[in-house]
Amino acid sequence: MVRLDVWLDVACVFKTRSEAQRACKGGKVVVNGHRAKPNRELHVGDEIEITRRGAHNRRIVVTTAADTHLPKAQARSLYDDVTPPPTPQEAELREILRRAGPVPGARNSHQPSPDRRARRALRRLKGAD
Repeated sequence: MVRLDVWLDVACVFKTRSEAQRACKGGKVVVNGHRAKPNRELHVGDEIEITRRGAHNRRIVVTTAADTHLPKAQARSLYDDVTPPPTPQEAELREILRRAGPVPGARNSHQPSPDRRARRALRRLKGAD
């Protein structure tokens, strides 16, 4: 038995344990049909469904419980990926989203925040000054 967030990190499903915790707390991780908290005990045979951006759901079945980090090749042997292949409509939607690029104004759009001069110009445009 091992904590869900630890196992998700060890199995390289998420990059870090804190990212796995955030996903669990945000309701993006479902174990055996129920929303799971990060401290949930995980057992062999449990089915995990993970929802990611762009309507990409991933389904995995736990085959081995481990709580220490392993090389990535061995970490992938901790679970069986039973995710069904995407339908043609889902594949087309993903391709459209990929080509569209990041949404302007989104949090992770990697655009720097405006500097002092740009902020003043924005205020003048909006009529705040």
